[in-house]
Amino acid sequence: MLKATLRSFLAHKGRLALSALAVILSVAFVAGSLIFSDTVTRTFDRLFASTAADVSVQPKQDLKAPVPGAAVQTLPAALRERVARVPGVAAVRADVKVQNIVVIDRHDRSLGPTTGAPTIATAWYAGHRSPVELTSGRAPRGAGEALLDADTADKKHVRIGDPLTVQAQPGTFRVRVVGIATFTTTNPGAALVFLDPAVAGRELLGSQALATSVSADAAKGVSDAALKLRVGRAVGTGGYDVRTAGEQAESASAALGPFLDVIKYVMLGFAGVALLVGVFLIVNTFSMLVAQRTRELGLLRALGADRRQVRRSVLTEALLLGLAGSTLGLGAGIGLALGLIRLMSLFGMNLKATEMVVGRETPVAAYVVGLGVTFVAAYLPARRAAAVSPMAALADAEVAGVGRPLTARAVAGAVLGAAGAAALAGCAAATRTAQAAVLLGVGVVLTLIATVVAGPLLVRPVIRVLGAAFPALFGPVGRMSQRNALRNPRRTGATAAALMVGLALVGGMSVASASMSASFDRQIDKNLGADFMVQNANFTPFTRQVRDTVAATHGVGLVVAQRLTQVAVRLPDGRRVQTSAVGYGPGLDDVVHLTYAQGGTAAALADGHLAMDAGFARDHGLRIGSPLPVEFPGGRHTTLTVGALTHQDTAQGFGAQGGLYFGLATFARYVPSGQDSVLYVNAAPGTNPQDLRPGLERALKPFPQVQVRDQDDYKHLVHDQIAVLLYLVYALLALAIVIAVLGVVNTLALSVVERTREIGLLRAIGLGRRQLRRMIRLESVVIAVFGAVLGLALGLVWGVCMQRVLALRGLRELAIPWTTIVAVVVGAAVVGVVAALLPALRASRMNVLAAIAHE
Repeated sequence: MLKATLRSFLAHKGRLALSALAVILSVAFVAGSLIFSDTVTRTFDRLFASTAADVSVQPKQDLKAPVPGAAVQTLPAALRERVARVPGVAAVRADVKVQNIVVIDRHDRSLGPTTGAPTIATAWYAGHRSPVELTSGRAPRGAGEALLDADTADKKHVRIGDPLTVQAQPGTFRVRVVGIATFTTTNPGAALVFLDPAVAGRELLGSQALATSVSADAAKGVSDAALKLRVGRAVGTGGYDVRTAGEQAESASAALGPFLDVIKYVMLGFAGVALLVGVFLIVNTFSMLVAQRTRELGLLRALGADRRQVRRSVLTEALLLGLAGSTLGLGAGIGLALGLIRLMSLFGMNLKATEMVVGRETPVAAYVVGLGVTFVAAYLPARRAAAVSPMAALADAEVAGVGRPLTARAVAGAVLGAAGAAALAGCAAATRTAQAAVLLGVGVVLTLIATVVAGPLLVRPVIRVLGAAFPALFGPVGRMSQRNALRNPRRTGATAAALMVGLALVGGMSVASASMSASFDRQIDKNLGADFMVQNANFTPFTRQVRDTVAATHGVGLVVAQRLTQVAVRLPDGRRVQTSAVGYGPGLDDVVHLTYAQGGTAAALADGHLAMDAGFARDHGLRIGSPLPVEFPGGRHTTLTVGALTHQDTAQGFGAQGGLYFGLATFARYVPSGQDSVLYVNAAPGTNPQDLRPGLERALKPFPQVQVRDQDDYKHLVHDQIAVLLYLVYALLALAIVIAVLGVVNTLALSVVERTREIGLLRAIGLGRRQLRRMIRLESVVIAVFGAVLGLALGLVWGVCMQRVLALRGLRELAIPWTTIVAVVVGAAVVGVVAALLPALRASRMNVLAAIAHE
């Protein structure tokens, strides 16, 4: 049996190659994602471990995950002297490091990375723990001098002697580049500017008496843990975090975690789609191979092979396929990880391919995925093969699965479909987001499985409709193509299911994204009353000079500033909830149209008051006049009074829990170093807004990071952000289509082999080569369109339910992208034509007499 199995596997290796591609793709994405994330993690772990001081004293961060560009947390620089007196300290320094500053060259161009990485200004210290070394020029001395990292200097064409303008929170200052520093470790993609330590605090923090941390190196023989205890006793842990080098590296790695998770989960998503679609391909391939080998298997049974041996033979072929696919997929995964490393280098993160990490888990995961998917997919065909009786096989019984009833599928599909429909109906009727999301997930899974299970039942009625015009348009060839697609509903359903999965995903996400865009458009039209919005391209705050420049521009009337901060509120039930809050200046009603359930803007922005979402207030027992303890960054606490209640879909705190906002006077008192994040600008009476825009853009030329947007610009910005998610879905669709095309090609190729004698007879009675190719192409088209129709119908239902979940968050508009749907159906027909090219060509080249004599 082993010899027979190996001989059979090698005899069908060409037919199995397309199935192996599905395994290779899925394994490659799994292995590539693991290798890439392990490489990035290991690289940054080395960077953090090599640059972290033995012990660091930092301001205590009671509020985690601050909003972008939040106020810099500081500590007294005099703490350095207290740490220096601790026994066991060999060296100590007060660090100054500020992110998200703006550095501009003499041509008014920003030197910041275009990848979203920060621009960092820090005090210059040369030492063995520095991530850079001075490679040209000299160190900065006093005010007006700076170093620039070599990568930024090279990309932005900056040389020693060039002037730069630095915009920091305390104000704008000018420096001259006196040296270039080169990274000795991985460049994380940021742009770095180094200043003289004697002036860094004053320029970047507003006072030389402030620092962002104090770093201490341990004397020889003193452990980091022992030094941490001593430093902790010296400075007190009430307002400070004291960490060892290991703890600092661990914290930095944790901060990098979300970035790595995004890449890992996106790639694992591709692997999941490849696996799911590949299962249908492998099931179809083995089902057809088993059907074509009916007589062979019958002879084996007649010669003494029992059912277990036949089943084991088919499963052994599947495992050989999985083993080959996993091995090739692992190699492809290494190549994919290498490509990602090269891609990250183009974006400024200079990872080294020589430091690629292939952990022990990676090959294990690769072979588990590859062998597992092929074994599972081939199990049912193997059982079917073992169930063939020797006499039926030797009598050349009809192809397996053609005439068997579909009763069990009908029952299972009905039960699963009813359960899935009930879950989706519950999702549409739910009143809480979490509950609706869970029901949506359950409904999507159940309805997908139900459609796959019941797919063969839908083949005859749907394909009769889809192919109804074939006989009239193409005559007998069209009629035969339609009947060929109807001949084996199980095979047609499984082939179409591969395409259905990807198109269902696209249909659902297209409806959800179109609904989100329409909802945001409606909210912008309804709520935004300002002529223009001024904000940074990366949404980080900007200096007060931007507001002063805008206010001084000819034709500007009203300017209303918006600031963001992270806060924590103590609810009446004792729970502490961390969220973001917004601060607004006077004139809010003239630039934003808010709908209040109670109170108004004057009460919301009054000193010591705040506004919140009415639903949030109701859920937590708050009302107008309720006191609310609020914690701000830096450990500042106060109690604010609820002055107004808004509707969440009109509050500018949309998306943040509670929708909290208050006046800038309150904001400035508790976040004194906060910066503006948005300016709402109205033209002065008598000034046309379109005439004002060129003047605003000219005035803001010294601030290249700042953009002027009107309502249409803001809509396009929102659409572009939503489109990023949609592009990911389209990429998943492309992968699914590639594998689905392989499936259609495989099915048609095996079907041509299966129908060799039939094709020979058709040719003998006058069917031309061109007619034969057309027949196979039409069969492929109707199968592909059948999968598209099922997928889009399912996706539309999912998309409507997704919109109901979004409606609970204020996105109440439902939009169906009919253009996309029609384009997908047309694209499915094109996919069918492309998939049929090779099988049709092969069929048309058959020798007629040899085909008639084929066994």
